[in-house]
Order: sequence, then structure tokens, then C-alpha cells
Amino acid sequence: MSQEEKKDSEESTSEEKDKAVPEDKLSVTHHSVTINGKELKYTATTGTLVLKAEDEKEGEKPKASIFFIAYTLDDVEDASKRPITFSFNGGPGSSSVWLHLGVLGPRRVKPDEDGNPPQPPYELTNNEFSILDKTDLVFIDPVSTGFSRAVPGEEAKQFHGFQRDIESVGDFILLYLGRYKRWRSPKFLIGESYGTTRACGLSGYLQDRHGTYLNGIMLVSVVLNFQTIRFAAGNDLPYILFLPTYTATAFWHDKLSDLETSKEGSLEKVLDEVREFAIGDYTVALMQGSALSDRRRQAIVKKLATYTGLTPEYIEKTDLRIKINRFCKELLREEGQTVGRFDSRFKGIDRDSAGENYEYDPSSAVIQGAYTATLNDYVRSDLEFESDLPYEILSRRVHPWDYGGHQNEYVNVADTLRKAMTTNPALKVYVASGYYDLATPFLATEYTFTHLGLDKSLQDNITMAYYGAGHMMYIDMDELEKMKADMDAYLDDTLSDL
Repeated sequence: MSQEEKKDSEESTSEEKDKAVPEDKLSVTHHSVTINGKELKYTATTGTLVLKAEDEKEGEKPKASIFFIAYTLDDVEDASKRPITFSFNGGPGSSSVWLHLGVLGPRRVKPDEDGNPPQPPYELTNNEFSILDKTDLVFIDPVSTGFSRAVPGEEAKQFHGFQRDIESVGDFILLYLGRYKRWRSPKFLIGESYGTTRACGLSGYLQDRHGTYLNGIMLVSVVLNFQTIRFAAGNDLPYILFLPTYTATAFWHDKLSDLETSKEGSLEKVLDEVREFAIGDYTVALMQGSALSDRRRQAIVKKLATYTGLTPEYIEKTDLRIKINRFCKELLREEGQTVGRFDSRFKGIDRDSAGENYEYDPSSAVIQGAYTATLNDYVRSDLEFESDLPYEILSRRVHPWDYGGHQNEYVNVADTLRKAMTTNPALKVYVASGYYDLATPFLATEYTFTHLGLDKSLQDNITMAYYGAGHMMYIDMDELEKMKADMDAYLDDTLSDL
């Protein structure tokens, strides 16, 4: 064979390989878990389903291979009617590992003997706080996270955007419902962080585009209106909404010397006071801008110093506007330490103590290793799914993220949720917030829901829950137990009329 013929043959083989139809790849295993003292047997289905799109010329065209892990309870009288919950995390760019191995699934990361995040090597343990006793669970990794990938010949970046992400995850949910005959099941979504944005977007996409109505949505560490968390010139809202979380953080680190409180005191009582100041006098002061009188300005500076643990001199230099990165760096500067963004109870050490920004988030660093190692081992050993691909826990491949129609405005899916709840009055929502969460602060969540525009007749369809922890409140064993009780009560209430 000539060199030219050899080249043509190789190119032909390569083209055939690129055009080869991707196939589903599944592993089915059987296990048991003990929840509330009762042993439950369940089936785990782990693998990939090929997501296809209709093409006028080619018919069904493969677009992406979506990785998922599903848990379904065995010995159920009619599995087609059992509640099912689809779960995902945020990022954008995060796999579903955090909710999976932190709170929802039948296995969870084992803490150390004091209940704190563990040191390596890491282990999983029985998750007695799983909600598998209430609902089957399906954990979804969006394209370019976990083992999910665009198929050969398709550009991954087409999935890396606000609208296409919602559509692809929604299309997978529809595929799963059909493939596994779950259309008659009560349907729930649960998302964390940007996953709450996705969940509310899905409430509209599934309902409006496909006529698929949900029974419930569970939102963990919420961001629906991005104006509430974006520190930008001309946007004073985050300074107001982050303040109570600054106070909670200073409370935890014993920096509220001017308040009659301590760790043994009532954090909730202190936060009630700060809430009132934040949405009252502080808001008015920021709205006045340079028209604020010197007397009122000094009064505001004094209050901010009292509530943040920062010095009046520093607050004056910030023009009464304390950005999150500055707060995380400044609060413990004298000790040469920083506080975490995802969970401000954690402390870190930077090389440059004089800098303005923290070098890393200590609350992220302390947990990522455990979830990465245990997931990779668990999938290949217990769940018997093999892949040589790297499991993308937090993928950078999805950036830059395309916000499409939201250019020159803040993403806001709150009204999508309002419309879904109005159109479907049976839809109930559970909202979980951590007091020490500086990524999605609880007052920002409260602001979003008090400005939802939801009719008063539907207000009771929203359940707000608060936890003495951070963004991933379930890493605290006491809060995990409370979260289980709260979710059980929410699910029981939502399903009680069925």
C-alpha cells in the first residue's frame, strides 16, 4: 500500500470512528442502607445515556453522553408511582458529587471522630440521613462535568451556557422518565448553588416546553437573582444583603466585642437586629450616597463596625461598602488568617497577609479532597462502573459560561419560579440557607423570595429552613440530622394530598 493510500485509509477509519453511534453504558448493582433503624434494599444504576436531538436530515442525532447515578428502592408495590428526585449541583462546572455524598445518597463521606471534615485517606459510610426512604434519587452530571461529555463531532461549548444547560439537563430528565417508565411518579428537583438557578429554570422549561409538571423543588444555598450577589459599581444590594452573614462570621470568631453576645448567646437574636438595620437605616444611607450627612454617616460607620468586627477606620475607607473578598481577608488579618467563602467558620493562611484578596477558600479546600477520592473509588468499586476519563468534580472546561439573553443585565430566574408555582399551584418549594454562607447569603435568599411577586394564596407553598453552617451545611453532623428532618417533613407535606 502506498503512503497516499495508507493516509486515505487512516482518514477514512478516523471519519468512521467519529461517526460511530455512541452507546449507553450501564452498570446495575444491588445494596442496602439503614435509615431510621430500618434496613432498605435498593438498586443502583450507574452509567451514561446518550442524549439525542432531532435533526431534519439525519433523524435522531447523538449530542452528548450524560453520566448519572440512580438509586431505586426495591420491593416497592408499584415503582412507577414512587416519588423520584433529580439532583445536581452548581458551579457552573460542578458535578453532582456534593449533594450525592454529602446529604442525599445512601452513602456519605465519613467525618472524623469529632464530626468534622476528615483527613486523608478518606472513607464512605452508611448515610442514615439519606432521603432514599422517601424518594428514589437520580444524580445528574451536566455536560463536561463528572463523566459526561459531548459526543465526538459535537462541540462541548454548545452546552456551556445558561439556556442550553437547562435544556440539556431537562432533556435528560425526560429521557430518564421515559426509559425507566417513571412518568406517573411524583417528580422533584433538588439543586445546590447554581443548581438552584438551573432548577428554577427547569421548572419553566419542563412545564412550558414539555408540559411536565413538578410536585416540588428543593433549593439548597440559593441564587436566583444574581443582582443580590454581584458586587459591582452602582449595585448597592449585595452590601446590604451580605451584612448579616458578616455578623454571623464575626460572631463565630469572637469579633463582636461591642455586642453583648458570645458563642453561647443567641446568634438568631443578633441577626434579627442586624436584619432590621440592614434593610432599614443602612439601605437608606447607601441610597443617599454623597448626600448622606456627616452625622448620619458616622452613626452608620459605628453600627457597621459593631456588626462586622472591622474597625471604623477601615469601614470609612470602603465608603461604607464592604466587599466579600475584603471582609474574608480583613476580619482576621491581625492573626494572619482569612475566613472561608463557602463556610466562614473555616480559617486559612495566606502567604501575603498585607494583600486585599484571600489566596484560597479554606472551606472549599478542607472538603474537596474527601469528595474527590471517595467518589472515584465508590463508582469503580461498589457501583462497578469503569472509565478511564477523569471524573470532573469541578470542571473549568465550561468557562467562559454563556449567559446568552442576559447580556447587560443580571440573571434572574425568580420570576420563572413564580410563574411555575402560579401555573401549577401544587408545586411546593423547600429553601435551605446556612448562616455562615458567604457565597449565597441567607438575607439575599430572603430578599429574593419576598420580592418573588407570588400571590398570598401560594405563600404557604414555600418552606424556609436555616442551618448553623455554611454553603454545604450538611458537612456538619448536627445540621445534617436537622436537614433530614426538615426534608422529610417537606416531602411528607407535599405528598400528603396524593
